[in-house]
Amino acid sequence: MPDISQYFPITDPTLIFFVVLCIILFAPIVMSRLRIPHIIGMVLAGIMVGRYGLNILERDSSFELFGKVGLLYIMFLAGLEMNLTNIRKRQRQFLVFGLLTFAIPFCTAYLVGIFLLGYSEITSLLLACIFASNTLIAYPIVCKFGLQKHPSVALSVGSSMIALTLSLLILAAIVGSASGDAGVTFWVLFVTKVILFCTVLSLVIPRLTRWFFNHYDDSVMLYIYTMSVLFLSAAVSEFCGLEGIFGAFMAGLALNRYIPSVSPLMNRIEFIGNALFIPYFLIGVGMLIDISVLFHGYDTLWVVFCMVVFATLGKAIAAYASCFIFKAPLLSGHMMFGLTEAHAAGGIAMTMVGMHMMLPDGSYVFDANVLNGVVMMILFTCIVSSIVVDNSAQAILLKEKLNIAETENIAADDEQMLLPLQHDEDADTLVNLAIMMRNKRLNRGLIGLNVVYDDVNSNRNRKEGRNILERAEETAISADVLMQSQSRLSTNIANGIKHAFKEFDASEIIMGLHRKTSPNDSFWGAYTPGLITEINRQIMICRILKPLSTLRRIHVAVPSRVEFEPGFYRWIEHLSRLAGNIGCKIIFHGREKTNGLIEEYIRNRHPEVRMEFEELVHWKELPTLSDKVRDDHLLVVITARPGTVSYKPAFERLPIELTENFPTCSLIILYPDQHGQPQDVMTFTAPQRRDSESAYATLLKWVERMKMKRR
Repeated sequence: MPDISQYFPITDPTLIFFVVLCIILFAPIVMSRLRIPHIIGMVLAGIMVGRYGLNILERDSSFELFGKVGLLYIMFLAGLEMNLTNIRKRQRQFLVFGLLTFAIPFCTAYLVGIFLLGYSEITSLLLACIFASNTLIAYPIVCKFGLQKHPSVALSVGSSMIALTLSLLILAAIVGSASGDAGVTFWVLFVTKVILFCTVLSLVIPRLTRWFFNHYDDSVMLYIYTMSVLFLSAAVSEFCGLEGIFGAFMAGLALNRYIPSVSPLMNRIEFIGNALFIPYFLIGVGMLIDISVLFHGYDTLWVVFCMVVFATLGKAIAAYASCFIFKAPLLSGHMMFGLTEAHAAGGIAMTMVGMHMMLPDGSYVFDANVLNGVVMMILFTCIVSSIVVDNSAQAILLKEKLNIAETENIAADDEQMLLPLQHDEDADTLVNLAIMMRNKRLNRGLIGLNVVYDDVNSNRNRKEGRNILERAEETAISADVLMQSQSRLSTNIANGIKHAFKEFDASEIIMGLHRKTSPNDSFWGAYTPGLITEINRQIMICRILKPLSTLRRIHVAVPSRVEFEPGFYRWIEHLSRLAGNIGCKIIFHGREKTNGLIEEYIRNRHPEVRMEFEELVHWKELPTLSDKVRDDHLLVVITARPGTVSYKPAFERLPIELTENFPTCSLIILYPDQHGQPQDVMTFTAPQRRDSESAYATLLKWVERMKMKRR
């Protein structure tokens, strides 16, 4: 038999990368057949290929680099996907669980170190810091099930950062005391740097991000900018004396508002992290674990036993005690325990600090037994954490689906969005708007439509239309949303859109506002009035001038009697989803009775949405909103078709009022579902054509023009 041991461990960078990719590819496949979370598979694969296993790979600098990037990625995603509204509403719960998940394991570890393991005070304190901190190693499992914004998940992530921050502060004090630098000057400088870092990050980064996103829309540039903020924050955090994971988490919080969870940018960030960097980190953790230490003697076994049992027990007591205090379901307690159970990167980093820190007697704070115990604790806690989170996530998802099936409005199940795309500039914006308004639970795709006049230029125009549709499809696919597209010829664009609306059985239309090409051009354009009058389903006519993620407010002008229209709750649902995904406040301007119905619906269906209500006594007060609507706000005007319940003659002046008072803000003019004749019914009594302006309005305009000329 030829001796192949000389070829191992592999040192060629290309082969190392190939082996890692094979592990990332096949570990989930094998683990899924064994019904084991694939994260455990990554760690076990790292054990197998590392120097303590088959010695196939050497833990070279690539594992150091990509592993650290993966760890920062986990913390960044945790901050990016947190529901900040929930944090504001549940500050007390975050503080209580954060203190409990820090204090209980910390005190437990200190007592275990002193009385059971016989360690010194400094060694026991450092061990307590390791027990009190935790790593969100099971967070990718939560992402897989789409539970990032579940209350128990958000609570666990925020509380983990509280526990980690307190652990790092005590670690800094221990290091300072060991080096003799823990005086007043050290603490003043340390606290000043941390406060300055958090202040600059929370004030500068959001403003810089808003400016960058407003001026650049290239997907690569946006991703590179986001990564630059992540690693700059991590580097500055380390400079301040904290771990880089704290800075990564803070960077996620700072960018949370500008990267919606359903946006293409978020999809790219999650894809690259989950496909490469996070698996690299997990494999690197596995390569540090030496299972043979279990057989080195009773001393090592006793250390491992104490660390595994009491580290798990401390986090479990904190999680279930918090669950009892908050009167939360037991499943939430399971999730909280699972997410806060794992010890990985922070534990390893703190252990390395102890291995290089010397006591006054010349010995090191941590010896080899402590290192082996911490490494084995990491293995066991990662396995327990992954299994508990995986089972809890499935149980929570199943329970929520059952509740949704009982409470979901059946009328909303017909959602099928049609996007007429006539201009290349509108393609990305309208698709992103539809993605943020769609019902993710239904998981239905979008319909892109381009209608071309059937004339001598039809071939050229149709080719341009296909390019617009291809760009829209790319935007939808980048957010993991399917999109059908159709290009069709028609002698009348309005008829082409109406026919497609019927063919696809669409529920609503999201389209761009007409762009004026001459001073005499109308506000609505040639075909929009025909769609409004002949389609009685919801139509949204949009003029979006800023990236959606940079909008700071949504103002909704609500006319009276709009609650009697059949589409009342549909547009509230869509605007609530939009505000929730963007993370901005939504302000409704309407009558007291109407505002009350809107508030009740949103509180029941979207409690995380921040909302305000202001009274708009009469529709003639609409121009007064110009003092409140800024350039980075979105104005949504709920209007109505002539002859419907909520229609008002004042709506005929809407184009003039919007042009004069709101020329620079983003705008959506929304026609809700309203009662009317079916589209395929034409009778003698039904008008064959209805103009968007009445003869009276035209006459009034002529009179006003004559008055202006006389002046």
